[in-house]
Amino acid sequence: MYTLIKNCRLVSPGVDLPNASILITDEKIVQITAGNITAPTGAQVIDADGLTAVPGFIDVHCHGRNSFDFCDGSAEGSAAIAQNKLAEGVTTLLPTTLTVSESDLADSLRAVAVYDQKSGCRIPGVHLEGPFINVKCAGAQNPEFVRLPDAAEVDRLNKVFPVAKITFAIEEAGGVGFVGEMLNRKIVPSCTHSAAKYEVFKSAYDTGLRNLSHFCNQMTPLHHRDIGLVGAGLLHKDVFAELICDKLHISPEMIKLVFQVKGADQVILITDAMRAAAMPDGEYSLGGLPVLVADGAARLKEGGALAGSTLQLATAFKNVCEVTGLPMCEAVKATSASAARSLGLADRGYLLPGYLADIVLMDNDFTVCKTLVGGEVRFNR
Repeated sequence: MYTLIKNCRLVSPGVDLPNASILITDEKIVQITAGNITAPTGAQVIDADGLTAVPGFIDVHCHGRNSFDFCDGSAEGSAAIAQNKLAEGVTTLLPTTLTVSESDLADSLRAVAVYDQKSGCRIPGVHLEGPFINVKCAGAQNPEFVRLPDAAEVDRLNKVFPVAKITFAIEEAGGVGFVGEMLNRKIVPSCTHSAAKYEVFKSAYDTGLRNLSHFCNQMTPLHHRDIGLVGAGLLHKDVFAELICDKLHISPEMIKLVFQVKGADQVILITDAMRAAAMPDGEYSLGGLPVLVADGAARLKEGGALAGSTLQLATAFKNVCEVTGLPMCEAVKATSASAARSLGLADRGYLLPGYLADIVLMDNDFTVCKTLVGGEVRFNR
């Protein structure tokens, strides 16, 4: 069966067509054109009526939404998160865990494993944030469960559900070697919650590290005698930098600087959202730690450290466009194409023939109106 989207502004990396049509079949885009396409007999026709079509967003770093957290180990909660992320334009999601016990991590992955991917986002794997972090840089992670890098533990979890990415502290014992171990398993290694100096980063980089999770947050800052992880991310253009663009975790000026230095190709927009995303202010929890959300900012009740975010990815995209002044066809690279490239997912991130028909239709205020996964409308505002 064919689906035709007509009368849309089509925005994809390097492409901005003001009046376009997109023809879809077998979950993939088969044709795009400036102007009209004659709909095949029996095709479903979606009149976008001037809405902007962009590639489905990829969120590689999300803990929860709508009062649920992946670390709850609840199949119902995992499904609810994956379905509700469609409302913010996310079509591919890496459920992200926390620094908790191995048994709790296994329960979380089991809950994801039973999720029916025909109803919400695509989930190619999970993102383990921790537990192999630096306890002095735990931030909102629970220090009680911090442990050293352990490939055997990852192997056990990987048998429950595929691990696509892991965030850890490279300076911990065995950390640099752990980079290579993860790459050998085709798991993307990433660093944060780390006090690594540049010298350690360079060793990890030479081993194959190319990702820095929630860039600038809980990592060694830029200093003129040791540029640390922030300096390393700016210096090495082939390193992907995840950014929480809520204007709280990093300032608008830093957002602008990172995009100017690295370019949108190497920036990955993330939410780092916790269970309070899309929920009212109030008291919540993260990894067993109490969190207070006020004016949309999530902070630990004790100490006040930022505890994830309540950000939604469509808002992050809007913030980047407004702060950087980049044309939408450039900024959109950071919503999907860069993440797809970092994960080795060559079938998504662009609105081009042959790519998955994962598509978001937004209005001029970046409000998501429809989200399609494989050409199927799975969210309709």
